[in-house]
Amino acid sequence: MTALAENYVEYPKKQKLRNNEYYDTQTIQDKLYKYSQKGYDFKNLMQHITSRKNILLAYRNIKRNTGSKTRGTNNTTIEDLEQWTTQKLVDYVRNKLEYYKPQPVRRVYIPKPDGRKRPLGIPTMEDRLIQQCMKQVLEPICEAKFHKHSYGFRPNRSTKHAIARISTLMNRSKLHYSVDIDIKSFFDNVDHSKLKKQLWSMGIKDKKLISILGAMLKAEIEGEGIPNKGTPQGGIISPLLSNIVLNELDWWLSNQWETFKSDYKYSKSKSKYRALRKSNLKEIYIVRYADDFKIMCRDYETASKIKVATIKWLKERLNLEVSKKKTKITNLKRTYTEFLGIKLKVRKKSNEYVCKSRVANGVKKKIADKLKHQIKRINEETTVKQVSKLNSMILGMQNYYSMATMVSHDFRDIAFLVNKNIENRLSSDLSEKGIESRAFKKFYGKYNYKPYYVAGIRIFPITGVTFNIPMHFSQRICDYTKERREKIHKKLKSVSPVVQKYLVENPVRGETTKYNDNRIARYSGQNGCCFITGFPLFIGDIECHHKKPRKLGGKDTYRNLCLVKKDIHKLIHATKEETIKLYYDKVKGILDEDALSKLNKLRAKAGNDCIELT
Repeated sequence: MTALAENYVEYPKKQKLRNNEYYDTQTIQDKLYKYSQKGYDFKNLMQHITSRKNILLAYRNIKRNTGSKTRGTNNTTIEDLEQWTTQKLVDYVRNKLEYYKPQPVRRVYIPKPDGRKRPLGIPTMEDRLIQQCMKQVLEPICEAKFHKHSYGFRPNRSTKHAIARISTLMNRSKLHYSVDIDIKSFFDNVDHSKLKKQLWSMGIKDKKLISILGAMLKAEIEGEGIPNKGTPQGGIISPLLSNIVLNELDWWLSNQWETFKSDYKYSKSKSKYRALRKSNLKEIYIVRYADDFKIMCRDYETASKIKVATIKWLKERLNLEVSKKKTKITNLKRTYTEFLGIKLKVRKKSNEYVCKSRVANGVKKKIADKLKHQIKRINEETTVKQVSKLNSMILGMQNYYSMATMVSHDFRDIAFLVNKNIENRLSSDLSEKGIESRAFKKFYGKYNYKPYYVAGIRIFPITGVTFNIPMHFSQRICDYTKERREKIHKKLKSVSPVVQKYLVENPVRGETTKYNDNRIARYSGQNGCCFITGFPLFIGDIECHHKKPRKLGGKDTYRNLCLVKKDIHKLIHATKEETIKLYYDKVKGILDEDALSKLNKLRAKAGNDCIELT
């Protein structure tokens, strides 16, 4: 095998951006972002939404989502759509958007920590595909206008960035008063008319697009009828729309201090904020994650005033009510404030106050209950699969809550409850020996805790977690500019954009969307090289091979497909001696011992005899 094909994962990547490369949509997204920054108006966005590339990209972006197998009111899942031909999928979206009427939304309820239930609206799979098409075009426009300290449901941002921001405001800026405002059932109370006006003010002035969004908002909810307000949680585009609604709040609060524009000329030696502190302005900062946000203040008087002003502003500007019970001011020197499953306060250390954070009380019980439930499952079905699921739950929980400074103490409490459960429920299944997985050795090799082996697998130690300082979001990262994108993603350099474009624009007719999408992904995954020889693939000399033939039950999955040179493909399937000799003579100059070994493995899977090297 040549050096070109030795390493298929040569560059750091972000899958969403790699998908943009597959379908050559990054350039248009970059332009939308750039023009939005400059304040352009967008009056013809539907041409981008209904483009072939954008529709196929939407399919690729949603096909691996866990929700893609959740059925809507018509019982369709992604498995139904992927059996359509590529042309049928494209035509369906285009025809549907000519006179768009969404299908009814399925209503489901999920339990909340306080015992209440959160309503979710699940659109049909076809409507989710259309929402994804719209999101891909709207997101770059909106990202250019969003405030830098909103962290929920945005590219590259996470809960840890929000916690890092609050910790810094407590530690460095010494802001020890928090205004906690809880919006009543935010997603269910969004004003449709106000949302449309906000879209218009952001430069989204395509009337047909706004009309389609209006139809989405008024999609009938099964068993409840047509809503007159709200964005149903569960829709792909709902998080983006919620950020559009609250973006106005972000900037209103930010302009009170952080982004306040003044005519005063600051000297290089005097910072803007030092000068502002001498004015009558009050120092406040907002940190928001979706509809959960905090306003950080320096003193109680400022907190009281901004609390009243924000409640009034939400009612008058966005027609949103707040929960009086949950809306409060917290003195962080005395009491914890909760945010995203973490509770935070400041404690005195030497001559200053520093942030102390822990897993929230209710969350600790919830974590323990989830782990106990999985242990019960293991008791009923003692298999490697169920034990591995428990381990993945433990690792995921530790990874999330490691942003709390006292996480090791909290998980010690959780372990005390859960380990007793392991010993009681799984006493007959516990053993002293078994396998320590690579993940165990990587994350827990330095710990020396009492081992629990079930089904031959060692259970991850619940107390095996330490505090990891949450890092701030780097404002130098952005999906929609070349320079800022390179911080997180390197474009495939060995892939020919000409060949890539050809594969996108020339799907194999009669084949499924799943087949043609994975055919494109395979080209990039193989760095533009033949799976067998490692030599570059060119237009007219590319064929897609099923490793396990369809007649033997092979599917159109990524793992079961590979791209090879045309003569190599003929050689894989050749059975007659003269045909084998004909094609072997054509390619033997590029077949070394390793390449022939791979070819013979594919021949064996196809039920053919091996070829000897001559």
